[in-house]
Amino acid sequence: MRYQLDELLAQISNSLILMSSACEESLTNAFDAFKAHDKEKALSIYNKDYDIHAKAREIEALCVKAMMRQQPVAKDMLIISATLKLASDVERIGTQAIAIAEIITNFDFSHQGDDILLVEKMSNEAITMVKNCIVSFIKKDSELASSVIKRDTVVDKYFFMVKNALVQAIKKSNDDAEFSLDLLMIAKYLERIGDHACNVAKCTQYVLTGKLKDQE
Repeated sequence: MRYQLDELLAQISNSLILMSSACEESLTNAFDAFKAHDKEKALSIYNKDYDIHAKAREIEALCVKAMMRQQPVAKDMLIISATLKLASDVERIGTQAIAIAEIITNFDFSHQGDDILLVEKMSNEAITMVKNCIVSFIKKDSELASSVIKRDTVVDKYFFMVKNALVQAIKKSNDDAEFSLDLLMIAKYLERIGDHACNVAKCTQYVLTGKLKDQE
């Protein structure tokens, strides 16, 4: 029976890697499209929404199967429960990446300014967080998980900088209101992605310590 559980856990891990890679790819490609003003590429990302949700349901089903049929020991249960929490956050990262892609399909790229540069810098930080939080879980790397959590303050700082810049822009000209709202929504999604990446990093710490810190 043990070898069957090990095979199932390996399958869960592989499915998680595939799902995480898909979410990371969606987020990275969305901002490649943003920087290149490529609305067609953004649309192709938006159309992949179903794949992410299907992968999440597959992982949930595998975890339930492992819990119900394979008699996991305490350590196995720790990994399975952490994976369930992680899969939920990764799915939300993917959903928010898709939402960003949707905004880009109708984004007004005629506007240029420091607020767009801030969002691009914010996206770089968020993408790095997503990459590192997944690696931290797969490799059970506590230091990398801690670095992800610390990095969230940088993403939050960028969000408030973007928000303040856009509020000032709206005060000066109502003509920019729709553009400002779109850019603010992108920044807000990035801020939430940072929170979910932190939750994934906390799942790594949970597996290593058995203690689950407060999640966003």
